[in-house]
Amino acid sequence: MNAAANPLGWAFLALSLGTAAIAVPAQAGTIEVTIDRLTYAPAEVEAKVGDEVEWINKDALVHTATMKGGTEVLVPAKKSGRLLMSEPGSFDYICRYHPNMKGHITVRP
Repeated sequence: MNAAANPLGWAFLALSLGTAAIAVPAQAGTIEVTIDRLTYAPAEVEAKVGDEVEWINKDALVHTATMKGGTEVLVPAKKSGRLLMSEPGSFDYICRYHPNMKGHITVRP
């Protein structure tokens, strides 16, 4: 079929390309949370299943991102720690060593 000679050919081609773009899965991303002066910033983040959250510790102290249920990420001083978001949900977390530090992650399907 010659699309240039057939206007319906162009419509079919455009529809096919549009469908292909929709079928491509979204790539996983990394959501960064900075720890500075005993604070998570931003304190609330949104992620998708498959994304990673990375906590970047700028403090000279060790911190954690500790969630109810036992999941914990150790974040050494001046280093970072990561967690793969494997299930949807809403998760509050604190630093085990500094419980006044609070954060929240919402994970979408």
